[in-house]
Amino acid sequence: TTFDELERILPVKPLGPFVSYTTESGGKEHGQGDKRDVGENGRESEPWRPVGRGNDDERGSGQSTWTWSWRKLMSRFIGGELNKKSDKTVRAPEPYNLFDHEPSFRNTYGWSISVDKHDYHPLDHSDIGVYLVNLTAGSMMAPHVNPRATEYGVVLAGEGVIQVVFPNGSLAMSAEARAGDVFWIPRHFPFVQVASRGGPFVFFGFTTSARRNKPQFLTGPTSVLRMMLGPELAAGLGVPEKELKDVMEA
Repeated sequence: TTFDELERILPVKPLGPFVSYTTESGGKEHGQGDKRDVGENGRESEPWRPVGRGNDDERGSGQSTWTWSWRKLMSRFIGGELNKKSDKTVRAPEPYNLFDHEPSFRNTYGWSISVDKHDYHPLDHSDIGVYLVNLTAGSMMAPHVNPRATEYGVVLAGEGVIQVVFPNGSLAMSAEARAGDVFWIPRHFPFVQVASRGGPFVFFGFTTSARRNKPQFLTGPTSVLRMMLGPELAAGLGVPEKELKDVMEA
């Protein structure tokens, strides 16, 4: 798909969550014209900005949430809370070798391993997951969103580019990463990793949830946009449905 085709489909900025809807999708018929919304007092309304859905872990002040998250994460690495007295004998769990685990996905362009509480029970107590990704030279992991967890990564070998965007689509970060670098991806932030052409790009890390992450890809046959493909999505973007379908199914 060319940049010109994408520019016709994807708006530069959202005009608001409410648009006019007809079955014949397209253009200004769906409230996507050039006129700005005007409030009751005659002044232009503020640009619409996407907001969170009010999940439990998003409530309260941001500072307290971040403090709690960091405290929780670091306590797992340094041994957790002090052991409470108990008459039960507790045995240390057996170690787990990532390389003994079959790849969750593999093709010509690379492979990935993801381990959660279903694979290794102690992760349930710590409430973290572990992953390992190997991208071949010049390959990328398709743009996707982690709906359940924040991701922390450590580059083990090679070089590549990591790009992250805010949920509203604006660029948050685009940086080169090499062996020894650490990166982190907030939950709900779309991102992509691209390996350099000089060799494979290998990184491993943790997620802040022991449940299966189930990343939501933004491109490909299982992408969010393709799942939502229909007259409603076309109306929301203000483009003809056939034109949208041609791009989404490319």
